[in-house]
Amino acid sequence: MSLQIPAINGQANGVQVSDTVFGQQYNETLVHQLVTKYLSAARAGTKAQKNRSAVSGGGSKPFRQKGTGRARAGTTRGPIWRSGGVAFAAQPRSYDQKLNKKMYKVGIRSIFSELLRQNRIAVCDDVMPNVPKTKALLAKLEGLNFSRLLIISDELNENLILAARNVPYLAVVTPTSVDPVSLVSADMVISTSTALKQIEERLA
Repeated sequence: MSLQIPAINGQANGVQVSDTVFGQQYNETLVHQLVTKYLSAARAGTKAQKNRSAVSGGGSKPFRQKGTGRARAGTTRGPIWRSGGVAFAAQPRSYDQKLNKKMYKVGIRSIFSELLRQNRIAVCDDVMPNVPKTKALLAKLEGLNFSRLLIISDELNENLILAARNVPYLAVVTPTSVDPVSLVSADMVISTSTALKQIEERLA
């Protein structure tokens, strides 16, 4: 069974796609897990502090054990000392979460299927501007009043990259670099027919 993705900008026909990829039920739990994993993997995790073993100094006992009236101390590298180490110091870490390939595919298929059900995805093979001008690209998208627009193109030439980089509400990706956060946050997704077929092959 096939589904129809509509076209824009005067194109007569849309694109027939398989319901295996674009006809899935929406799995909100899995999509949330997918988005969380993507955002977590983007975190740097490079924050670091020195603990008591990493700071310099403190090799000798600062004062004798008894007779000073002070609390006993064996080193000046403890967290209660000035220039001492940090208690429970932060260390570099990875925030990435585990998600197997099968779950990833099902989650992306669920997002694309929901986009189609909500009429938030369309086909346009004439989206590539002839010159690297923002005005030329916006002229091709005239009439689409959306606050966040995602274009999926099978190729990224210099004209498209230069024309799109100045538009704050517009993002351009390829079928291999499309991510769940961009799909979920976009009000409208415009794709070339070739890009749709590549996505269908990758997610089948």
